[in-house]
Amino acid sequence: MFRRSKVIWNLNYKRNLNRLIAWRISTISDRSFIYFLSLLVGLFSGLAAIILKRLVYFVAEILTDWFDIDGINYWYLIYPLIGITLTVLFVKYIVKDNIGHGVSKILYSISSQSSRIKPHNSWTSMVASSLTIGFGGSVGAEAPIVLTGASIGSNLARLFKLNYKYITLMLGCGVAGAISGIFNAPIAGIVFTLEVLMLDLSMAYLIPLLISSITASILSYLFMANTEAIRYQHVHPFQIENLGYYILLGIFTGLLAFYFTRMSMFLEKLFSYIKHWGVRLIIGGVILGVLIFLFPPLWGEGYTSITTIFDGMGADLLNVSLFFAFKNDAHSVLFVLGLILIFKVFAMSVTTGSGGIGGIFAPTLFMGAIAGYFLVTLFNTFFKLGLPEDNFSLAGMAGMMAAVMHAPLTAIFLTAEITGGYGLLIPLLVTSTVAYLTIMQFEPHSIYTKRLAQRGELITHHKDKAVLHLMQAKKLIETDFEILAPNATLGDLVQAISHSNRNLFPVVDEAGILQGMVKLSDVRGIIFEPDLYPKVMVKDMMYMPEYFIAPTDNMEDVAEKFETSGRYNLAVIDDGKYLGFISRASVFSKYRKTIQDFSNE
Repeated sequence: MFRRSKVIWNLNYKRNLNRLIAWRISTISDRSFIYFLSLLVGLFSGLAAIILKRLVYFVAEILTDWFDIDGINYWYLIYPLIGITLTVLFVKYIVKDNIGHGVSKILYSISSQSSRIKPHNSWTSMVASSLTIGFGGSVGAEAPIVLTGASIGSNLARLFKLNYKYITLMLGCGVAGAISGIFNAPIAGIVFTLEVLMLDLSMAYLIPLLISSITASILSYLFMANTEAIRYQHVHPFQIENLGYYILLGIFTGLLAFYFTRMSMFLEKLFSYIKHWGVRLIIGGVILGVLIFLFPPLWGEGYTSITTIFDGMGADLLNVSLFFAFKNDAHSVLFVLGLILIFKVFAMSVTTGSGGIGGIFAPTLFMGAIAGYFLVTLFNTFFKLGLPEDNFSLAGMAGMMAAVMHAPLTAIFLTAEITGGYGLLIPLLVTSTVAYLTIMQFEPHSIYTKRLAQRGELITHHKDKAVLHLMQAKKLIETDFEILAPNATLGDLVQAISHSNRNLFPVVDEAGILQGMVKLSDVRGIIFEPDLYPKVMVKDMMYMPEYFIAPTDNMEDVAEKFETSGRYNLAVIDDGKYLGFISRASVFSKYRKTIQDFSNE
């Protein structure tokens, strides 16, 4: 009875939805509807950002509100393990899907899944990351909320049967809204979408991004205006004579970002070798607990530590730790800060490697602030320069983000917006640019794109490559070719020619293995000599092609093979078995159709 009611409900739902879509198409223009949908995406992604922030703060406050701020807290040893355990159980038994690496997952969906993201990503990342971060996981909430926003946009667009172009646009709107909502940074939300997700959008399609980003930002302002993650009171103006030190900071953060990228990937790869999820969980939870116990600033997102530095009390980062007694010694503070920079990557990697859910936004900003404070403390301690600590910490945040994410514009605008530090725009520009140029000497891909690039699954601003990536070779296979057996005669070939519109004839054995092919132009001189029909064998006329296509080849490889070979048709062979041909004409026709669907012009 229940199953029948469910079936009836689904049928009614689909019928009503189809009526709504038909009404929308007949009464509302595409542009007006896209603007309306971008407003909805901004509302939902902004609300999701607010809910996630509240969840993280709620869990963390319950766990740490009773701590003695002047003593060592042994609960740091156990809380992270509890949080990761709850997260892993939630993912394994409720979600039953991989929801880690949010931004990389979005990039993969754009390049290989037609921008389609599973509906459960609209809420599962929020729950999982709140458990991980609330219990002290050393990661950020931004990547999970970005995946949430992208899922909201993608699934709303799919609900209304929009094409790939608009699904991708709504996905971008969800990302812009999520960034804007969680940071209250509307410009950064748009820039991140264009720079990190690498969406190739025309100016007309920036309007939906603006609508989503502004809508989410207004919600954030209304509900989280007094709960800023980072408080920055700019009191030191930029001095041109300090420009050289900002350049050094850019180089330092660029090198630190290289360490961040390579070490985090190395550590996560080590954890992937541990096959049993329970063993991974215990090892990661214990290591994280020990690291946080030794260095309490590694707890959670780290925004409290950044605010402490901005308030001019950077030495207080040694509070509630084993190094508390050394907080008044500058050399000891430098030593501890250096250890924090080294082990933050370990803390972040073991959090995600053991099953926790979170992103690199917050760890990147944290390390940038620590790096800036470390360098300026080093200069002031040994050279008595009197450089402003807060300014360099702010610039360090921008430099670190620019280098790790390969997104200097996002780093500049996000850092300026979340701190109100527009008065330091020049040092932000300088540090971010130098940091980006520095890491580009060693690492051509960001931490988000490196794995995808290694697998050849990365879509880029290069529209030609992007369109080719959206095409699939196996969908272009043509099978209307007359097939010949190796023992066939010239007479059999002539009969096949009379039935075919093609000028190629594959020769295939009983097992389906391609033995060669015969080209009409090669036998044109003898097909009009009937005396030779029973005497000349096909196997004596065939040749084996030098170039062929595998069904798993990507379209960039296919296009390159056509260009290199100069052929108009290439055989598709799977482990020697003949599947058909792909023609240059069909590739070109599909390319034109795809670029029309892909283009926003």
